Amino acid sequence: MRDTRTDTRTQLTDRLEQASVLVVDDEPGMRNFLVKTLAPYCQFVAEAAEAEAAGALLAERHFDVMILDNMMPGRKGIDWLAEQRSKGGFTDTIMVTAFADLETAIEAMRAGAADFVLKPFRSNQLLNAVRRCIQMAQLRRENMLLRRELESADIGRRRRHQLIGSSPAIGAVRETLSRIKDVTTPVLITGASGTGKEVAARHLHAASNRAGMPFVPINCAAIPSDMIEIELFGHVPGAFLGAKGLREGLLPSAQGGTVFLDEVTELDASAQSALLRVLDDGIVRPVGTERTIQLDLRFVLATSKSLEQEVAEGRFREDLLFRINVVEIRMPPLAKRETDVIELAELFLTEIAARLGLPPLEIDAAARATMLRYDWPGNIRELRNFIERSLIFGRFPLETLAPVSQDGDQIEPLDQVERRLILHALEAVGGNRSEAARRLGVSRKTIDRKCAAWGI
Repeated sequence: MRDTRTDTRTQLTDRLEQASVLVVDDEPGMRNFLVKTLAPYCQFVAEAAEAEAAGALLAERHFDVMILDNMMPGRKGIDWLAEQRSKGGFTDTIMVTAFADLETAIEAMRAGAADFVLKPFRSNQLLNAVRRCIQMAQLRRENMLLRRELESADIGRRRRHQLIGSSPAIGAVRETLSRIKDVTTPVLITGASGTGKEVAARHLHAASNRAGMPFVPINCAAIPSDMIEIELFGHVPGAFLGAKGLREGLLPSAQGGTVFLDEVTELDASAQSALLRVLDDGIVRPVGTERTIQLDLRFVLATSKSLEQEVAEGRFREDLLFRINVVEIRMPPLAKRETDVIELAELFLTEIAARLGLPPLEIDAAARATMLRYDWPGNIRELRNFIERSLIFGRFPLETLAPVSQDGDQIEPLDQVERRLILHALEAVGGNRSEAARRLGVSRKTIDRKCAAWGI
């Protein structure tokens, strides 16, 4: 027969063998029991009979976990713990007491206790509580380090929730986002690839009353159709072949926050039907169970395709379109954002140069004119790649920004045609504004005024 005590010891060893624990209890018998229980598993165990002695030990060295009795002579453990926390104590604490009620438990958690154990307890209960404390502390550290690593790896990540630019086009988007920031109605963001749909969604989340809750981006095109419900709703053990454990879905993991469904047109018919149900009643059911979960989410959906055309061709449900197309935000292409091109380029120059450790480049008049004249069919993503390529080679490869041929049937706004022609004329005459004005048949003041408006 298998020895369960041996199994327990094996499971706990990895978590506890490097741990240092402080036991604080005024009863010698309980202190002795706690120390004897912990010593075989932990690297170091110290004990104290009262709060002052415990404080002295904490000042001498770091302890991973403190086991603290609540009812001690002269002062409650809860009060002493709250004082330690206010002074900057970071040791995870397990509160132990023989007199427990809901109010005491709440006070302990408010004071900073990580766990609460009621006397009498068995040794395995105590060991499991210590293991949980160490595990949670490790996860917090890993999370903090991962966040720091991500930010240091790409400075631009810190601005992923900011819509950069001062053009009227992006200003109108910001104004709309501000107006709807706290509504629960689904928001649909449309626009060509690379126009910043996810950035707009993050901007909306950061400005809303849900900013402190999760933002969960989901690329619908990257999830296989037979896995979409499992990924979104989660599953229980045995729900399907190979489902060995319990897994929380992406939607429940975003509880209270914002879910961003990118390229929503890539969902198949079954997934579209499931999404419609979630949008209607706010309830999901993990795969393999009858238990339902009530969600509190704001949905932001995005697509680079025409939803009306997708519906007409039978690839997207019409009722789902009506459900999500309450508030639509169209992200303008970069070519229609005027001098935002230069503002974004300067930002990318600073960020990418810092990340790659390369000297920055200065955008001279010729580079400005060429970047403003170019149509940027790949939008912001193309601009960022162009800037990164320029930094790597130490110059702006302006020859790659050849004018995009225009469709003969396409009608451009007059201001874009005007800008393109003036910039082309300036480039042809080497930046001589008087000569450009003469060839275009306009005054020099007109050229100066236009160039000032475009930042060149």
